[in-house]
Amino acid sequence: MKKKEFFSNLNIMVRSLGLSTLFIFFIFLLDFFIKSLVINSMDLFQVIYINEYFDFVRIHNTGAAFSFLSTASGWQRWFFIIIGLVAITWFYTLLIAAIKEKSKILNVAMVLILGGAVGNTFDRLYYGYVIDYLSFHINDWYYPAFNLADTCLSIGAFFFMISLGIDYFRKNN
Repeated sequence: MKKKEFFSNLNIMVRSLGLSTLFIFFIFLLDFFIKSLVINSMDLFQVIYINEYFDFVRIHNTGAAFSFLSTASGWQRWFFIIIGLVAITWFYTLLIAAIKEKSKILNVAMVLILGGAVGNTFDRLYYGYVIDYLSFHINDWYYPAFNLADTCLSIGAFFFMISLGIDYFRKNN
């Protein structure tokens, strides 16, 4: 690789990483803004009826997905913060790899996962819990409440699986 080509590729990578980081920050800010609105306008456990399938609620989740470990004695806060920080570091290295490999699907997956992970990890650091506010239900069956960060994490995980599938088929066909 020639010197000029190397620096051109490096410049493209730095710009791509900067743009991806900007999107991660945007997701975090939007998540933070919505959670701030919820905290400042709703009481804990308050429900705002939207329609027969959806409500806004204010719930503080001290656990993980589906309230896993939410009834633990408090140690789980630091456990999930450490897991969040390790995950953010690992996924950021995967983002760099995605940019190097020019994998757009993996790049999008990492941006969404990182945006969600930063949002929920910030909540744990700042509040001691994650603020959930979206509640979907059918009759008396309620899906566990969640937030924008959780949504980004889930969509990002879906794109991550698609990316892994594409890589698998490229290598085996």
